[in-house]
Amino acid sequence: MTLKCDICGKVPVVGHAVCQRGKPKYLGGNGRQTTGISKRKFKPNLQKIRIQFGGGVAKKRVCTSCIRSGNVQKAVVRKPFTLPSA
Repeated sequence: MTLKCDICGKVPVVGHAVCQRGKPKYLGGNGRQTTGISKRKFKPNLQKIRIQFGGGVAKKRVCTSCIRSGNVQKAVVRKPFTLPSA
């Protein structure tokens, strides 16, 4: 199971974690010195949700940015309550 968004295709990317010490110059210090650089992964925030997909309902892994932007329509769990018409 890959860490990939089923809607936008967002995948993990590689970057660096930079460790620094010292006080910044604009705060009156000598400047920030880098003491270590290590590799890290930036993973997408995936959620497994039921969405309306292809005229039906499917359970997909979707990133939160797709959910918040409205790219997916969440499936309705049940119909809203209605009073019986007598």
